[in-house]
Amino acid sequence: MSHYSKSLLSCSAPLGGGTAAPSDPYWLQTIKHQGTSAFNSDPSSYQVFRNVKDFGAKGDGITDDTAAINSAMSSGGRCGGGSCNSSTVTPAIVYFPMGTYLVSSAIDTYYYTQIIGDAKKPPTLLASSSFNGFAVIDADPYIPDGWGAQWFTNQNNFYRSVRNLIIDLRQIPASTSAIGLHWQVSQGTSLINIVVEMSNASNNNHQGMFMENGSGGFMGDIIFNGGKYGIQVGNQQFTVRNLTVNNAATAVSGIWNWGFTFQGVTINNCEIGFDLATGGTSKSNQTVGSEAIIDAVVTNTSIFVRSSVASNGQLAGSLVLNNIKLSNVPTAVGVAGGTTVLAGGTTTIASWGQGNVYSGTSGSKTFTQGNIVSANKPSVLLDSAGRIFGKAHPQYENYAVSQFISIKSQGAKGDGHTDDTTAIQNALDEYAGCKIIFFDAGTYYVTDTITIPAGAQIVGEAWSVIMAGGSAFSDQKNPRVVIQAGAANSQGVLEISDMVFTTAGPTAGAIMIEWNVHDPSGQQAAAGMWDSHIRLGGAAGTNMQYSQCPPGSVNSACQAAFLGMHLTSGSSAYLEGTWVWTADHDLDTSGSSNISIFTGRGILSESHGPVWLIGTSSEHAVLYQYSLVNAQNHYIGFAQTETPYYQPSPAAPAPYSTVSTYNDPTFSSSIDMAWGMYIQSSNDIIIFGAGFYSFFRNYSQDCLTTNTCQAQIFNVDSASNVTAYSVSTIGTTYQLSVSQDGVIRSSDNADGFQETFTVWSK
Repeated sequence: MSHYSKSLLSCSAPLGGGTAAPSDPYWLQTIKHQGTSAFNSDPSSYQVFRNVKDFGAKGDGITDDTAAINSAMSSGGRCGGGSCNSSTVTPAIVYFPMGTYLVSSAIDTYYYTQIIGDAKKPPTLLASSSFNGFAVIDADPYIPDGWGAQWFTNQNNFYRSVRNLIIDLRQIPASTSAIGLHWQVSQGTSLINIVVEMSNASNNNHQGMFMENGSGGFMGDIIFNGGKYGIQVGNQQFTVRNLTVNNAATAVSGIWNWGFTFQGVTINNCEIGFDLATGGTSKSNQTVGSEAIIDAVVTNTSIFVRSSVASNGQLAGSLVLNNIKLSNVPTAVGVAGGTTVLAGGTTTIASWGQGNVYSGTSGSKTFTQGNIVSANKPSVLLDSAGRIFGKAHPQYENYAVSQFISIKSQGAKGDGHTDDTTAIQNALDEYAGCKIIFFDAGTYYVTDTITIPAGAQIVGEAWSVIMAGGSAFSDQKNPRVVIQAGAANSQGVLEISDMVFTTAGPTAGAIMIEWNVHDPSGQQAAAGMWDSHIRLGGAAGTNMQYSQCPPGSVNSACQAAFLGMHLTSGSSAYLEGTWVWTADHDLDTSGSSNISIFTGRGILSESHGPVWLIGTSSEHAVLYQYSLVNAQNHYIGFAQTETPYYQPSPAAPAPYSTVSTYNDPTFSSSIDMAWGMYIQSSNDIIIFGAGFYSFFRNYSQDCLTTNTCQAQIFNVDSASNVTAYSVSTIGTTYQLSVSQDGVIRSSDNADGFQETFTVWSK
C-alpha cells in the first residue's frame, strides 16, 4: 500500500516535500491563529498564541527583552506566580521568531506553556553579562523569601515544553554561577532541539540544566557546550534521548533518582561523563538509584562513569551500560578517589552492569560488577548503526504555510460543546496525505469514532484536545473506539504531535486510541505520536472533577474510559513522551484535590512490532497500566506506572469486569490491585528502565514502610521472552512475578526510597 493510502482519491496532489523558501519564517509564525481555550472564562478574548515581538520584544541582541517576554508569558490571567497550582484553561504558545533576545533575568514559565522558537533558524536567548536570576528559563521558580516554596508542586508540574532555542550564557563571567534551564518538571513535558552555550574556561561555574526534583518526563535532541556541568539532574524518573555534551568538566551530574534512561549519548572532551552520587539505600539517604545508558559514544574523556562511593560487594546504586563505544577514555567505570571498576581505553562495552542480577524463576540474587545478559535486539528496532532507533518530534520546518490546513477553517468549532465529529472526519478524509492537518488550539467534542487515514500528519497547538462524549461511548459491555489511527492492517505515514485525547463522562466504553497503522517498508517510525497524551478526568469540561468524583467515591458517572490505547497486532508504533493519565487529582480545582476516576485499562499492545515506547507513562487504570499480549519486537524505556490510590476499595477489576477478548489478567483475593506491567505470550521484549509504583492502599500510605501496598506489580508468563533492565518499584512485596508467582523480593533490593533490580531475563 502506498505512503498516501486512500487519501489520494480526494487529494489534489500528494504532500511531498516541504516547499518553504529559505527566507520564509517557520510556518507556525505565519499560519492564521484561531486557537482558543474552550473552558476559559472568556474564550473569545483569551490569547493562546503569543509572538514575543507582539509584546515588544526586539530580538536585536541589544535591547533588553526580558520584560516583553515575561509579558507574553503571563498576560491573560494565566496560572503562575505561586497562587495557582495548575490549570488547563490558560494554555499558551510563547513564540520566538528568529533573532537574538537579550535577557537580564529569568523567563518564569507559567503552567501549560510551550515555548517554541523558529524551527528553521532557532533564535538565541542571550543572558546579559549582569544577568540576575536563578536560570534563563525557569520552569518552577522559587518564591523570594518563601523558605524554599515554589510556584508549583514539583511532581505535579505537568504540560511544559521548550523547543528550538539556543541559550547563551557566555556573556556571564565564567566565575559566576549561571544556569541555562531550571527544569524541575513532571509528566507531559519535553525539551526538544535545545542548545546551551557556556564558558570553556577552566573551573567555570556555568551549567546547562539544573533539575533538583520532579516526576518526569522526556527530553531529546539537546546539546550542551562547555560549562562545569552539561546537566545536573535529580528526579524520580526521566528519559533522555540524543544528548550531546562537548567540552564540559562533567557532562552529566546525577544527584538522585529512582531511575533514568539515557538513549543515545555523545560525550566529547569532558573530564567526567557521568558523575553519580551513590551509596544511599534508604528513604533518608536517597542518591542515584538506577542509571541505564544505551548507545553512547564517548571520546577524549578521562572517566565515563564515576560513582561517589564504592559498592563493596552489594547494591549501592544500579548501573547498566549497553553498546557504549569509548575512544581514548582511560577509565570506563570508576569510584571517586581513584579506584577503577572497569578499565576503559578505546573499546566497546556490549552489556555491563552493577547491581543485583536475576534470571528465570529463581529469587536468588547475584551481585554483579561485570558483563550481564545482552538482550537480543531485533533488527527492526535498530538504525543503520545498530543503535535503538530514535525519531525527533516532527516540526515540519521545511514546509510552507500553504501546505497546512486548519481544522477550524474546515468548520470545526473546538468550543468544547459543538459536535465536531463530521467536520473533523470530512477534513481528514479530504486532506490526509496532501496537507498537514493543523488542529488549532481548542477542545473538539466528538460523539463517534474518528478514523485517521494512513498518510495523515496531525499537529496540535498547545495540546489541542479531542474530547469524546455521548451515548456511543457509555457502555463498557460494548466498547467503542474514539480515535482509530489507520484502518485495520493499513500501512503508511501517520504522525500525531501536540494533542490530548480525553472524554466528557460518563464514558465507560471509550477506547481512546486504536492504533492499527504500520510503517511502510524502509520508513522506520513513520507511524508515531510525539508529545501527545491521554488525560481522563480531572480537568474542566470532563464532567469528572472534584465535585462529581471526590476521593473514596465509586460513582459510575466517573468511569472515564474502557481502555487508553490499543496497539493492534498488525500495527507498528513509535511513541515518545506519551502519558496515559487517569487523573488522581483535579487540575482545575484550587488545592489540586484528590479524585476517584475509573479507567479500565492503560496501554494494551498486541503488536508484532516494531514498537518503541520511549519515555512513556501509564497511570491509575484499574486492571493494568501496560499489558503486552502476543507482542513482539518492543523496545520500552523508560516506562513509569502508578497504581490507583483508591484500590483495593474497590478491588480490581471493579468497577469494570475482566474481558477475555482483551486477554485481561485474572484477579483474586490476593491479587486485587492493578498490574504495573503484565506480559503474556510475548517475545523479544526489551525493557530498558522502568518504575512501577504503588503509593497507597485506599488513600493511606501506611503500607509504604513495609512494601505491602500490593503484593505483585510486574508479571511475565512462562511463555514470554523478556529482558528487563533497571527496574525500580515502590510499595510492592514482589518486584517481579512469573505466572503470578512472586520471584524477586523487594526486600532484597533496597536502593533508596525505591527498590531496584539491575537485570532479569528469561
